[in-house]
Amino acid sequence: MSRIVVVGAGAAGTSAASTAKQFDRSHQVTLFGDLASTAYSPCGIPYVFGREIESMDKLFLQKPEFYTQEIGLDLRLSTAVESIDMASRTVTQAGGEQVGFDKLILCLGWSYVLPDIPGVDLEGVHFIKDIERAREIDRQLDSVENVIVWKARPVGLELATGLAHRGKKVTLIDDEPWLLGEFADPDMVKPGQDSLEALGVTFMLSTELKELRGRDGKLVSAVTDNGEVPCEMAFMAADEKPNTALAESIGVRLGSAHGVVVDDMMRTNIPDVFAAGALVETMQAIAGVPVSLLPSTYSYPQGRIAGTNAAGGEMRTRAAYFPWAMEIGTIQVGGVLITETLAKALGRPYVLGVAKGITSARYHPKVEPMNVKLLFDPKTRELIGASFAGGDGVKERSDFMAFAMRKHATADELANMENVYSPPIGALNEPISTAAKDAVKRLGAK
Repeated sequence: MSRIVVVGAGAAGTSAASTAKQFDRSHQVTLFGDLASTAYSPCGIPYVFGREIESMDKLFLQKPEFYTQEIGLDLRLSTAVESIDMASRTVTQAGGEQVGFDKLILCLGWSYVLPDIPGVDLEGVHFIKDIERAREIDRQLDSVENVIVWKARPVGLELATGLAHRGKKVTLIDDEPWLLGEFADPDMVKPGQDSLEALGVTFMLSTELKELRGRDGKLVSAVTDNGEVPCEMAFMAADEKPNTALAESIGVRLGSAHGVVVDDMMRTNIPDVFAAGALVETMQAIAGVPVSLLPSTYSYPQGRIAGTNAAGGEMRTRAAYFPWAMEIGTIQVGGVLITETLAKALGRPYVLGVAKGITSARYHPKVEPMNVKLLFDPKTRELIGASFAGGDGVKERSDFMAFAMRKHATADELANMENVYSPPIGALNEPISTAAKDAVKRLGAK
């Protein structure tokens, strides 16, 4: 029997603990979580706010009893780990109790970076993460009319969409000139902005939030360099940072992006200590730089790898290509890094292939636009990035493009790819293939 302790009960930690126990039932597996709940999807909270999902209860994958009774975990929620002693191989939880371990898995996740903005501590200013706190905010929203969202990042745009559906007057403030400025191209997200504006969202881009102003301790307005906006509630999609303090305390090595460095088995530089999820640095395969993009996408599989290996197995992770997709208003956007903006910033040569396609037969009532931008290496002709904006199918196309990149697919292969033609779900000319044909013309004959 081996004693395995997992610190952090988010997606990575729950996955790691469950996998370790199921790999070998003889192991004693203890899972610590500092929040009162586990096994829920924080990504779903904006959709409950928007009443697209009826309640927070729908966001839970399992009840705690599933992990304690069916899987057999020693689950300790609302229990923070305060320190780790590698000499005695123990963790000390709040209250002083010590728990011994043979293998340790750190899945400590991330925290918001509190912005240096006066008034950020006012009543009515929120950072979305904890589902129990989100329940309270959901109830308070009934008496709120004016809302601001700070930063046009994924969670910010999901919140803006949900709150607009809820009938709130939403103003989105960001100092970037376009949405998702850190990892998307302006031309590919403009349809999403147009869609949100049609839902009533007001955008203040290239605008600095200077102050959150209050009265009697409660938020009443947001002061920007382009004017003052009345609001009773503010949602802050602030910067996120890996929670590395515990890891650093035992000498775990950090990387250039201040996340934990792991090998392909999720092992840190400290023997018998693993890490997974938003805590670790995940390298982007094409760009060769660590990327923090929608960590929920890779937290679960990383946790599964860490749990398997801590329990005595041998699984390995691979370089990540980061397919992503989301809905902004009524428009789907997504793709696979790298983007044209990032390629320019990295000085990476590329050749574009673009297409304005459709998602189904032109005569079918379900037809929607599908704009495609593909990036190819000018020497190898291999795909190095993809972006999509339009109707249904962005997620599936992004997944396929990530797989194509892993297999070193070329513009010539994608230009001649097979595709389904079915009036309600597939156009005669697949937009990916059309964009690849455009790239082949630009690349010239082989």
